Amino acid sequence: MKQRLLALLLCFTILLMAAPAWASSVLEARLSSWPEWNLPSPLPRPSNDDDLVYPSWFKGLWQVESLDLDDPDAPPLIHQARFSPDADGRLVGDRAFNALAIGQALLGDQLLRVEDDPDSANRQMAQLKGDLRLETSVTGRRQETLDDGGFLADELVLQILHAPGPPRLSRIETLSLYKRCDVDICADQWQARYAAPGQTLRDRAVATHRYRLRFTPLPGSAPST
Repeated sequence: MKQRLLALLLCFTILLMAAPAWASSVLEARLSSWPEWNLPSPLPRPSNDDDLVYPSWFKGLWQVESLDLDDPDAPPLIHQARFSPDADGRLVGDRAFNALAIGQALLGDQLLRVEDDPDSANRQMAQLKGDLRLETSVTGRRQETLDDGGFLADELVLQILHAPGPPRLSRIETLSLYKRCDVDICADQWQARYAAPGQTLRDRAVATHRYRLRFTPLPGSAPST
């Protein structure tokens, strides 16, 4: 059970990501090297006030269906996601709400709550049963607007599982491509997991995964056109 929980925690990343053209861009080059990813990645470290800023068509409440392309027999993961303007008028994800929604879809009642760091838009703490805490910090981010109206974004997060004994560390990079599909949003994600900092001489991805997502607006929350 513990091994299964740890495996699910490694998949518990904070979804979703938005600005120079797709052709010959930094993230295009990153995608072309998939799955041979290494660190350091070409992702600047965000400041505490930096956040992912979404296009207007993300506004509202969505049902998200996520398919694991590496396991076509697995049932889709279904959860909600919400995006709204912040105090500066930027459209951002409701990180605590979104992380709790996807975390409960993955872990069920093992996940108790998720809290944002009030001093940083890039850090969260999730409380789980069994006196486990999962600390997640965004350590790198780049985003690019595409000529076709979609957008591409890449985030690197450091996850620290606080449990009895030494903490367990891992790093997860998620590159996402989002496009409009009529009133829905379609997305492809490429994800890599790396060992904890300092464990290996060369930071190669130790595991890779592919996902396909579809965002469907929930009643009363249709996005802006």
